[in-house]
Amino acid sequence: VQLQASGGGLVRTGGSLRLSCAPSTRAFGTGTMAWFRQAPGKEREFVAAKRFANGSAYYRESVRGRFTISRDSATNTLYLQMDSLKPEDTAVYYCAYTERTPIVSYLREPSAYEYWGQGTQVTVSS
Repeated sequence: VQLQASGGGLVRTGGSLRLSCAPSTRAFGTGTMAWFRQAPGKEREFVAAKRFANGSAYYRESVRGRFTISRDSATNTLYLQMDSLKPEDTAVYYCAYTERTPIVSYLREPSAYEYWGQGTQVTVSS
């Protein structure tokens, strides 16, 4: 499975962006997809995840209420709607996929995912 992330760009504080992550195949219908981000000099961190089985969504606390993760079940394309962006949201954003359904505490770990997109840069100016 290959993942193609897109939609990043430069926006001002308070602006919005919508990231997309398109898989190379529509064959998978189970598992979990997620967004992570990595700022310069920092470790990759969890942003949001969505389970296929029940549609449950999970967010890191700092983006809850501002970001929305969603998935098109027909194409398995994953989206991240980012509103009220802040300079601290600046990072390279990566989408990820696992065929499994990790427990809640583990789905926030990069090691839970086998497949990764190439990343898309999001820059929020103050």
